[in-house]
Amino acid sequence: MTRFHSFKEFYPFYLSQHADLTCRRLHVLGSLLVLVALVAVVVSGQWVFLLGVPFIGYTFAWVGHFVFEKNKPATFSHPVYSFMGDWVMLYQVLTGKVQW
Repeated sequence: MTRFHSFKEFYPFYLSQHADLTCRRLHVLGSLLVLVALVAVVVSGQWVFLLGVPFIGYTFAWVGHFVFEKNKPATFSHPVYSFMGDWVMLYQVLTGKVQW
């Protein structure tokens, strides 16, 4: 397992693990659906549904990795940096810095 000393050092590796556009698009879709689900939980007051939120994001992401990218998700070896990477990549996709 490669050791990274900072998120800045990790993020180029993270992007390299999302080179396939379908994988990246599934990540973006999963992240956006997580945000929609979080808003729905807050609006409805049904806090128990928070338990399902991780399944939404990770299902899309892992399908992208196992089916399209054909690699192991970075979440397995670098869970915190990978979680941060999901949101940075989403931001960069939405702002046009990363293609999707």
